[in-house]
Amino acid sequence: MNRKVIFWAVITALGGFLFGFDTVVVSGAEQAIQKFWQLGDFQHGFTIAIALVGTMTGAFAGRMPAEKLGRKAALMIVAVIFLVTSLGTAFVNNWYLFVILRFIGGLGIGASSVIAPIYISEISPASFRGRLVILFQFNIVLGIVVSLLSNYIIVTSYHGSWRLMLAVMAVPSLLYLILLKFVPESPRWLILHKSKYDEARTTLQLMNADGYEQDMKNIIDSKNQEVKDATSENLFSKRYRKLAWLAFLIAFFNQVSGINAILYFAPSIFTLAGFDKSDSFSASFYLGLVNFAFTMLAIFLIDRAGRRKLMMIGSLGLIAALGLVSYCFHLQESHVAVAGANGVVNNTDGGYIIWLLMAYIAFFAVSQGAVIWVFLSEIFPNQVRAKGQSLGSFTHWTLATIITFLFPAVRTHVEGQYIFMFFCGMMVLQLLFVWKLMPETKGKSLENMERTLTMH
Repeated sequence: MNRKVIFWAVITALGGFLFGFDTVVVSGAEQAIQKFWQLGDFQHGFTIAIALVGTMTGAFAGRMPAEKLGRKAALMIVAVIFLVTSLGTAFVNNWYLFVILRFIGGLGIGASSVIAPIYISEISPASFRGRLVILFQFNIVLGIVVSLLSNYIIVTSYHGSWRLMLAVMAVPSLLYLILLKFVPESPRWLILHKSKYDEARTTLQLMNADGYEQDMKNIIDSKNQEVKDATSENLFSKRYRKLAWLAFLIAFFNQVSGINAILYFAPSIFTLAGFDKSDSFSASFYLGLVNFAFTMLAIFLIDRAGRRKLMMIGSLGLIAALGLVSYCFHLQESHVAVAGANGVVNNTDGGYIIWLLMAYIAFFAVSQGAVIWVFLSEIFPNQVRAKGQSLGSFTHWTLATIITFLFPAVRTHVEGQYIFMFFCGMMVLQLLFVWKLMPETKGKSLENMERTLTMH
């Protein structure tokens, strides 16, 4: 594999680190933030969810700078957003300004979920594309782990300063902004949107010295074919309708698995299961480590086993894990399990929930967590790739926003067994989706998939 391509992909994928860090860092700060501003349940949920509203907006609008300014320039804008909002949220004293900055930070997360996978997909050879695009997910998970570790250190050593928790992200944000200067523009964007053939040829030659002329020809042929089709840029035309549905469904099932609810509110879930505050934070960190380890496994498997097989295995595992977590909460809530005097599960019962949630995270990481960004970035033709990625990301973050906003109230009024049974039922539907509808994309060039997946 070309070292330059790996280098560019690794740098670009660091946007996923900021994505993951910013997404989860608030899980350690949310209770302190609620206390600092004396927020009610609605304001509390709104403070957490507003970042997801920004993320949803960024996912929808992220394609615009990616198409107009280029993938590289758009990523640099994202880095600036992360830098400014991490420092801003750490130092403001006004709740309204804090909420506005949370929204702007969400724009960066949403845009990065569109732009970074597209860029990596467009510079990657077909045989390694899955492993390179999955670096984005790997960095999301790494960001989550580092965020959980950072929160744990701050809780135990710095009196739980929520401002310090949020300020830490300024360091990797600045590093990302600097490193992006060493990344070239996507040659596919240069050809398709700017017709800069010489500049594109130079980058393609660095990517593939032996086959760059053929790569160039394939991209130009794809562009010419799109020009012939009057509806080439209408994502919901008959030609792309199947792909649009695939993008929507994989993003839909990603979120109704419950992953964001579990990651965002892991300490609260463990408290519900009978753990004290310190143990809840350490248990949340262990979930992050499992996520990290199994995402590494997915990097090894995705171009060998393929996307579809990983999704099948993951769906079965998620169904089992979520069903058993639901059953454990059923035992707790019906007092069939051995309970303490206060009516919560004892440490042994809580231990079962920890292990089951670790299994849940493992199956998610090796399937949905690994596959979604790869699949979204490769199924759409060159001309509508940014729009297709935006559709998937927008669906993903819209559902994440709804679930995160509702979850604090739901966990107060709905028993845990029913919450996890709902997620389990959704994974049964996901299994049917993968079995009946999801195509395999491993080892196929982007231009070849355009010929086989689109309807003419």
